Amino acid sequence: MRPKRVLAILGSPHIDGATATMLNHSICEAEKAGYTIAKINLYEKQLAFCVGCRRCLTSGMCVQKDDIQEIISLLHESQIVVLAAPTYWANVPAPVKNLFDRLLGTAMEETAAFPKPRLSGKKYVLLTACNTPAPFSWIFGQSRGAIRNMDEFFKTAGMKSMGKIVCANTGKTKNVPERVLRKIERCWK
Repeated sequence: MRPKRVLAILGSPHIDGATATMLNHSICEAEKAGYTIAKINLYEKQLAFCVGCRRCLTSGMCVQKDDIQEIISLLHESQIVVLAAPTYWANVPAPVKNLFDRLLGTAMEETAAFPKPRLSGKKYVLLTACNTPAPFSWIFGQSRGAIRNMDEFFKTAGMKSMGKIVCANTGKTKNVPERVLRKIERCWK
């Protein structure tokens, strides 16, 4: 029987901020559910920018040699990916967007019609923290924009969502409210 694995990705420069707290809580819940965790911090990885050569669409692997090979390996070994990224200008931070760019051929195969997913059968959880208070973070598209962009990558890759959790109003506090932590817990039930 194949071990149950989770790839937990921190896409925030703050290892003790709200986004990291959400990810750590999700990791604890995954461990309780019997998963082995591989955790990476994108801000500690060496990832060059995508050069747009598109060779990965044929091979499934980026031709640039850096930490992307490790991430691709962990992605293939895992059944679930948890991505925690803060909201920056209604989007994800640059290292997260760069990760998506670099994983183009890992996530999909280009065909004459529609992209063919390469990660079908896997699942994902999305976590984001936003300085804007609720409900304005959602109404004005701040956290919604970040979630939409993360969701688009995983859906295109053929993966299924287990949950999308937003923690708003983190500008005034770094504490994650109990109601947000309970939502994270429900993803693992």
